[in-house]
This record gives sequence, structure tokens and C-alpha cells, in this order.
Amino acid sequence: MKYMNHKVIGTKESLHSYSNDGSNGMNISDHFNGKTFYNSASIQPKGFGSILKWLWTRQPGEWKNPPKMQSSTKPVDKVQQGIRITFVNHSTFLLQMDGLNILTDPIWADRASPFSWIGPKRHHLPGIAFEDLPKIDAILVSHNHYDHLDLSTIKKLFAKHAPKIVVPLGVKKFLESKGISNVVELDWWCDTNLNEVISIQAVPAQHFSGRGISDRNATLWCGYVIKTPFGNLYFAGDTGYNSEMFQEIGQRSGPIRVAMLPIGAYKPQWFMSPVHISPEEAVRIHMIMDIETSIGMHFGTFRLADDGQEDPVRDLQKAVNKFRLEQNEFMILKEGSYFQVEHEIVTNRNEKVAI
Repeated sequence: MKYMNHKVIGTKESLHSYSNDGSNGMNISDHFNGKTFYNSASIQPKGFGSILKWLWTRQPGEWKNPPKMQSSTKPVDKVQQGIRITFVNHSTFLLQMDGLNILTDPIWADRASPFSWIGPKRHHLPGIAFEDLPKIDAILVSHNHYDHLDLSTIKKLFAKHAPKIVVPLGVKKFLESKGISNVVELDWWCDTNLNEVISIQAVPAQHFSGRGISDRNATLWCGYVIKTPFGNLYFAGDTGYNSEMFQEIGQRSGPIRVAMLPIGAYKPQWFMSPVHISPEEAVRIHMIMDIETSIGMHFGTFRLADDGQEDPVRDLQKAVNKFRLEQNEFMILKEGSYFQVEHEIVTNRNEKVAI
């Protein structure tokens, strides 16, 4: 399946301004059937029967409770030259470039859940304390799952910084219903500018959406390519493996200087593979897209599947060795540490684990 542009221009309008029965005679997107969004026809998340099988046969790995105290790193206020990519936790990065500060899928909550008393709890503290954040100019939200769209964090960021919030189709109306404005909604392959030289492009991901039992796939999911004078960055969001999709992203939005790729929540693979890549698949994506440097994410903070807290890093090391990647070509940053992209060369700074 080719991941083509949507058929109707005007992605800043809310999905819900279109009638689901198609009576307006228009298609909002070529991956929207009038009620729900979808991946390619042959790739769907596992169904209810598979969920029951997984719950009955689970073999969860070991996770540790977070330390009561943990040092955090206060970032610089702005970066004018080059790009600084600071890993906060889970899928949250602070991207600093050209005087702009951008957060990806920000979450500072103690649980990835609609409830404060149940749901996946935090096992690692954020690498940057919320009060130490610089002024945030933009937020990128990949989809509406609770570990990627943390409403409590978004509300706090909006109240303090009033940033531009970039979301996939359908998410704008949800945020506006919560009193959050300055939201730009994008379909796959559509762009929005942050300033004269920095733009954001939404790109396909293989996943699904939903925050309850009645809104499955009612909103879109995506990754993002951040286009800059120092090279393009790719934030994959949540995604399963689809070589054709990643080849197209690389061809249409490359070259990619740095990618942020998920490596966690992949076990058992028979159940998770349609929507979550494994560490080895992340390495394959790195090679398919000819990415200069990749950074792992979506691991070690919230227990979302059966992989243990250390499994993603361990399995990534095996894949790096298997495919003979060069040193620092695919790395893990400790929470609060950063990777620096300069004009001509890429340098590593601060505390990190390079594999």
C-alpha cells in the first residue's frame, strides 16, 4: 500500500467537522473510511481473542521501582547553532534548535492512565524536572494513547508557555474540548512551519488510537519529520514494522540526520508486532532509511508489555552487533543526557550510554 497525500486539503479543520456518513461528498483522508482511520488492509492490531490469550499466557520480565530521589539536568534556555536532543523519558525529547524549544509526546505524570490510582506506573523519573524546562515553543503529539498524550502535562505546558501543538487528524477537537488552543492538525505528508527555517511534517506510522472503549481509531496516528538547516530529524512515535512504509518516509523526507526510534513494549512479539517494533526491527529501520544516527526511546519508564525493564537495551545491543553497526550509530541516552548535532559533524556530550 502506498501512503499518499490526503485527498482534501485543509488539515487544520477538525475531523469532526466532517460527517461520518460521507454526505458532504468529500474524503478527509485516503486512510479514513468515514468513521475510523486505518493502516494498510492486511495489518491490524490483534483482536479481543488474542488479548485474552496474551493475558492468560503472560510471562512479564522484571521491573524495578524508581528511586525516591534522582538528579535531573537543567537544560540551556536556547540553542542557536546546531541541534541539541535531550532525552527526558519514554518518548519525550526536548529538541532545541534555531532558538526554538520543542517537546515530543511530553509526559511527566506518575501513570500512563486516565486514573491516578491504577494503570501503568512510572518506573523511572524524568531526566528534566518540569519546573526546569525552558520556554516551550511547540509540542508534537504522535497519537492519543495515554503514554503519548498525557493531558495533565499538556495542560500545564499550555498554561505556562502557550506553545503551538501539532497533532494528527482528530486530536484537535479533543484538546480544544479541554480548553487547549493553538492546535494544528495534520494528515500524513502534510507540513506546518514553526519559523522561517524549521518545519514539521507528519509521516505515516503503523499503529492505532483510542482513549476509551468507544473511540478505537477515531483519530489518526503519525510520526514526524522535523526539517532544519542542520539536517532532518525523524520522531517515529509508536509504530509496527512495515519496510515499504519506512522506505517511503526515507525517500520522501530524507536524508535523516537523527532518528528517535521506539525499542520497547515488543514482547510477546506474536501479539505486539503489528503496532510496536522490536529493537532488531528498529535497527532494520535505521538501515532501510539510511539514518546517520539513531536514538532509542519508548523503554524503561512505563511497563506496557512483557519485556523487562532492561530487555530493550540488551536486545538492541545484540542487534547492533548482529548488523555490525559502527560505534555510536545507534545509541541509548540516559534520562537528562543529550546528543548534539553541529553544522558539519555530530558530537556526543554529557552522560550517555553508546552502544
